[in-house]
Amino acid sequence: MGSADIVPGVSGGTVALVLGIYDQLIRNISQGAHGLKQLLTGDVAGFVDTFKRIEWVWLLTLLAGIFAAILALSSVIETLLHDQPIRMSALFFGLILGSIWVALRMLDKVDGVSVALMLGIGATMFLLLGLRSDTEVADNAVEAVTKSWWVFFLAGAIAICAMILPGISGSFILVMLGMYTEVLGAVNDRDIAVLVAFMLGCVVGLALFSTLLNWLLEHYHRWVLAAMIGLMLGSTRVLWPWPNGTNTTTMTLPRDDVAVPLLLIVVGAALVVIVDLLAVRFVHVEPLHEHDT
Repeated sequence: MGSADIVPGVSGGTVALVLGIYDQLIRNISQGAHGLKQLLTGDVAGFVDTFKRIEWVWLLTLLAGIFAAILALSSVIETLLHDQPIRMSALFFGLILGSIWVALRMLDKVDGVSVALMLGIGATMFLLLGLRSDTEVADNAVEAVTKSWWVFFLAGAIAICAMILPGISGSFILVMLGMYTEVLGAVNDRDIAVLVAFMLGCVVGLALFSTLLNWLLEHYHRWVLAAMIGLMLGSTRVLWPWPNGTNTTTMTLPRDDVAVPLLLIVVGAALVVIVDLLAVRFVHVEPLHEHDT
């Protein structure tokens, strides 16, 4: 999940979905949000009870793995994305195609609503990602704080949602919002006030969104899964290898470097399918129950 979050268009949520731990992840985050609410409202006994229900060993192990991957692989992946943009993008494109296949297999049945959600959200995501032709800030962009604290709060609340949604990374959300250099500027300038506002936005956004998403998963699991498939379908715009990999959302027909990227697409998709087969065999996760689908 940590490795995935480094790449524009790929989310750690996609990895969690493929491994079959997505429901468990959202359930634990939602429990944490509920516990925080209880603590803030003075319900200490309720907070302690909720605190005990959170799967801390599982959650902390997952977080440790995410941070370890970010620390160990971020430099390598960023270098490869810079030096081999088409080939690396092709590999990630294949990973997403494999993830879409895995998610489709998870649907208990495909009804009209599911198809409408997949196609509608996929098309909307595809068009929204095309609003920016570039996915990175310019090398000469000034990293400085020019926005008010409440803008940082809203940016944090929106960007953090990408952490638990398949299909897009939080860093790309910040780029689309025009807040990437703002956040970097706040970090470089040690602007504590706006950084605290950004972090509070992340906490509030994660708490509210995870609670909503957990409820939707419990009651409309099939349709939520279909919506996530749509998000992944739309995100392929960023990962399309040609003309310049993940550096742009512009799409052209394959040209120049074609054979190796096509092979990497197949390899990426095959890797996800293999991981899914292993997860099905060795990982047991208690599923959420659907009520209304």
